[in-house]
Amino acid sequence: MNEIILITGANAGLGKDAARQLAENPDTKKIYLACRNETKAKSAKAELELITGRNIFEIMIVDVSKPNSVRSAIANLEEPIDALIMNAGGMGGKKPGELTVDGVSTIFAANVLGHVIMVDELLKADKLKHVAMYASSEGVRGVKKMGIKKPEFKSHSVEEFISIFNGSNFVEKVNGNTLYAYIKYAATLWMSAMARKHPAVRFISMSPGATSGTEVTNNLPLFEKIMYKYIGFPILMPLMGMVHKLEKGAQRYVKAITDESLISGKFYASSDNKLTGPVTDQSNISPDLVNETYQDNAYEAIHRFAA
Repeated sequence: MNEIILITGANAGLGKDAARQLAENPDTKKIYLACRNETKAKSAKAELELITGRNIFEIMIVDVSKPNSVRSAIANLEEPIDALIMNAGGMGGKKPGELTVDGVSTIFAANVLGHVIMVDELLKADKLKHVAMYASSEGVRGVKKMGIKKPEFKSHSVEEFISIFNGSNFVEKVNGNTLYAYIKYAATLWMSAMARKHPAVRFISMSPGATSGTEVTNNLPLFEKIMYKYIGFPILMPLMGMVHKLEKGAQRYVKAITDESLISGKFYASSDNKLTGPVTDQSNISPDLVNETYQDNAYEAIHRFAA
């Protein structure tokens, strides 16, 4: 039973709606809204209380792209949590490949590094009891129908993963969509490695699918933002059956932490060549996801920056 839940990026979009849905369960006693902007967090808290009629939301100010912010937030967490939903991230802003002070791309810092540190700190302090969910993406295995290519690797070595995180792997400039798929792939492997290393906690990777009403497109360069936000998501993708409503995407998050039939270490997302519909075990589409050497190499490479 998940009585206390922490959701990163909970002030809007998928994180906020997942909080709303979880609050509808009377067994839910507290939901931490982990956000980097206090003003937006307070606004989300007030709205959620009004919608749900429950006073169970507590704000945690944390910027998952900054390791010290994450460590401080977990150190100040006064109680264990039952479930963690790692939703924060996005496309890395206008310069997703720009390096942070930690020597990794901004898109990697926001989507992966902070969450890895958060999980490590929770486990070290015995503050994560039942389940951790990471928001992955169908881009991990590619979607031919949308022209989304699966990330290509030469060796899946530790060094190759590191070169992706710091951008040195790419000779030419790559866009946020491409980088997003690569870092989500690595994070999904990390989650599988964590499931083997920490069997007492369930680790589930879950894609929300292509979801309308999120803020992910706001961080894209202007042309891509216009194409996705005003043409792709509202017009073209619905016609192709390739996008669902915000509520559906958030339901996948809820399923990830509540459905005990989901297997720890697995990645669940839409069926092959789709971005919506029922979720399935993605290793049936991409067998490389269950390669333990790849998983361990991704884990080690990430921890070169998370130490």
